[in-house]
Amino acid sequence: MPRIVVVSPPFHSHATPLSALAAALRARGAEVYFACAPAFERLAVRAGVRFVPLLVSRNANTGVAEATRQDAAEAARLAEFLDATRKGAVETLVTQARHRRADMLADPDGVYDALGALDERLRPDWYVVDQLSYAATLALHCLGAPYATYCPGHPTYLPAGPGAWFGVPYEWPRALRPERDELDGLHVVARENDSAFTALFDAFAREKAPSVPAPGRAFALTSPYAVLYAYPPLPWLPVPPEGPAHLFAGHMVAPPEPLGTGWRQRLERLRAHADRVVLVALGTFLSARDDVLRTVVSGVLDGTADTAVIVAAGGRRDALADLEGDRAAVAESVPQQALLEHVDAMVHHGGNNSFTECLRAGVPALVLPFSSDQFAVAADAERAGAALVRDPNALLPADVPTALTGLRRAVGPRMPIRARALGNRGPRWGAARLMEAMSERVPAR
Repeated sequence: MPRIVVVSPPFHSHATPLSALAAALRARGAEVYFACAPAFERLAVRAGVRFVPLLVSRNANTGVAEATRQDAAEAARLAEFLDATRKGAVETLVTQARHRRADMLADPDGVYDALGALDERLRPDWYVVDQLSYAATLALHCLGAPYATYCPGHPTYLPAGPGAWFGVPYEWPRALRPERDELDGLHVVARENDSAFTALFDAFAREKAPSVPAPGRAFALTSPYAVLYAYPPLPWLPVPPEGPAHLFAGHMVAPPEPLGTGWRQRLERLRAHADRVVLVALGTFLSARDDVLRTVVSGVLDGTADTAVIVAAGGRRDALADLEGDRAAVAESVPQQALLEHVDAMVHHGGNNSFTECLRAGVPALVLPFSSDQFAVAADAERAGAALVRDPNALLPADVPTALTGLRRAVGPRMPIRARALGNRGPRWGAARLMEAMSERVPAR
């Protein structure tokens, strides 16, 4: 069986699903190594695979972005990003585009050297690398090492044609469609980034590996063998680029562990005062938007009499502590996958993990997208009838109970069908298809 190295960026929302894939590959008989920052070794232990320390990004997020130790420049960019989310969708995407060079290609030489040393030592049959780890993908391309691509978010993270630009949503939800002039400005920034990254990739490859094929368009550089998407195979998605096998696993969620005693007791207390429970979580970065969290919780508590709420508040736990009571539980972090088995709805930010976890669990969602691919994910969730979407910066407390009523009546009844459609997919499905595709396509090293 093959020896596989799974390369993950040091972000909780990427490393956790990649570790689930690593465990599924191991269960298929592969010898698996999980390569990530030292803070994530626990995920390798939990997955039952070997750990290799490897840093492919200077930025990091070990669970709560604001609480993760960062250098001054990284902390400043995080603060600028959060400020931009208050100004709207396009302002946020433009800010992210300006940060892209530092966030995604900070140290290509260091990553190339580290992966080269790892490749020489382990000689894996192939790698799995996160699509957003551009330095790692570029290094593997230059090293001539076979790899499969893991797409952690919306499938359009892999641009499907000349008119598609990384950082520009392929579709917008109805509640957040920008004006034409705003979109024109975003397209200009995205095209500039595309050209700049492509030039950097080309120069790097000519220096390190002049004999290998040119990497071509940087954001479209991907495995020629297989791309595994943690996303459902929605029929309206853009047709992916020709060449590799395109595998839509639906989600990358391992079977959730049962709730611990403490969380079971919290749920019992909430259920004693409410007929329904809503989970609110905006992800490991956007939990910092405690103003939006407060709006949602206040809307539930003041606008309903029969609904309780659980809030993942991240580093803003103390700022929201006054909301806690008979119908509200406020925690720094929550066991999201396990809780989804017990709640009636979720409010989330449109992150790919939250979207697919809700689909798997059959839980309707109110989506409040802020950044990145969240607008495209929200548009898909809306079109699939799995969610309602609202603008987080325009949301008022009075809007929340109305939206939750709409979820219960219009979306909720469809969710068991959505869950059944994904029932046979997930990490095990993805691992099996990935190993099959790679065994058929990858030449022996």
